[in-house]
Amino acid sequence: MDTVTISDEDRRLLGAWAADCAERVLPLFEAKSPADPRPREAVEGIRVFTRDGRRTAGLRSVAVAALAAAREVGDPVATAAARAAGYAAASPYIHPIATPHQAKHALAPAMYAALARELAADGDTGVGDEELRLAIEHAPQAVADIVRQMPVFVPGRSRLDAFRDRLETALRG
Repeated sequence: MDTVTISDEDRRLLGAWAADCAERVLPLFEAKSPADPRPREAVEGIRVFTRDGRRTAGLRSVAVAALAAAREVGDPVATAAARAAGYAAASPYIHPIATPHQAKHALAPAMYAALARELAADGDTGVGDEELRLAIEHAPQAVADIVRQMPVFVPGRSRLDAFRDRLETALRG
């Protein structure tokens, strides 16, 4: 089984990028569920990780809580935004086994942020594409290095698959 080299610094850079992606769509969740702090707490948790570099039980808990908020909110836009936050907080937990699933975890914050933006714009694909462009443009080299070590993704037919394919293709260079 192939492995991936991921340093602590790589994890922090991935986490910071993931937090940036998720933070751009947090207002879309909060507009639908203003009393639910879980996605914002997930983004705040990953920000703490990027400063101190410690993967804690608290970070894992806020990631799981944001994903639970995504399941409970009942609105596709808010669901995608909460998933972006949950996966951002979970990003330091990708493991060094090179699987397509691990690559998805690394890229999910950008994928779900693009989906949230697109759904909020009544399915305007240009809006989702622009969000992906921002994610690609701001991705640190560490994110590209992680993706290059993963197996190449074979896309399906969903919009999320299209987002992932575009991200991977751009990051692989």
